[in-house]
Amino acid sequence: MGYWCVSLAGAILLLLPKGVPFRLLGWPMLLLAVFPPREPVPHGRVEVEQLDVGQGQALILRTRHHALLYDAGPRSGAIDLGARVVLPTLKKLGVGTLDMMLLSHADADHAGGAAAVARGVSIKRVVGGETEGLPTFLATQPCVSGERWVWDGVQFELWQWPEAITGNPKSCVLQVQANGERLLLTGDIDRAAERAFLASPLAVRTDWLQAPHHGSHSSSSWPFVQQLAPASVLISRGRGNAFGHPHPQVLQRYQALGSRVYDSAEQGAIRLQLGAFAPPIVARSQRRFWRERLP
Repeated sequence: MGYWCVSLAGAILLLLPKGVPFRLLGWPMLLLAVFPPREPVPHGRVEVEQLDVGQGQALILRTRHHALLYDAGPRSGAIDLGARVVLPTLKKLGVGTLDMMLLSHADADHAGGAAAVARGVSIKRVVGGETEGLPTFLATQPCVSGERWVWDGVQFELWQWPEAITGNPKSCVLQVQANGERLLLTGDIDRAAERAFLASPLAVRTDWLQAPHHGSHSSSSWPFVQQLAPASVLISRGRGNAFGHPHPQVLQRYQALGSRVYDSAEQGAIRLQLGAFAPPIVARSQRRFWRERLP
């Protein structure tokens, strides 16, 4: 927190009488309080932020030298949360290039903001659970089960149900492991896809689970929840949404396991450092217009 001391010194300089040598140096020193330097992500860890995008989903994952966007927020009519929330957050974090934009599937609440994001930052690669229904200029590559890669000591692996034809069950699932701590991002997979997933090598105890399909009653089946036994659960949804997400029975399943539930409608954006085994930072939510207006 040394920059706060520098900012304080800058404020003191500016309060000195005119003509004092070096007084004007107080301005750049004071600006450190407004624009503090970003600390690099430690090697072997991932900064994960679930954005507050109402009834939709978008998560930014940053390792020391790489950045991935999992889903791009919703778009409904003129309301594009990719443009209004996701893109400004990327720029605030200093992300000018995404190594990958991974769209779990083509539904508008997950992929609607993709075009706006692609217009605002450079993207090296776009991967999707579905390639149909996405803008052709994205040149989306299909999700391939078993694809693995390592960024800055962090392991990533994809999974997709091979029997899924289209829609929610075809969501591309991403597992991330950092310093022995696991995160599983599941898109909108349903119970049938969950049963298939349980036979995969990724179906192991998970520290952080993104609740499938925003906590819908059609997902988070008891066998799935029990086998993964997540310590913490992320739910991205809009307050008062018409779908009843998250379903009370789904919440009861997680509570029965002692899972801590973090809900974007109640707590706003949620940020954690995977690999640190530490509690997340939550932005206590305020009412957002898109929570009531987006489907």
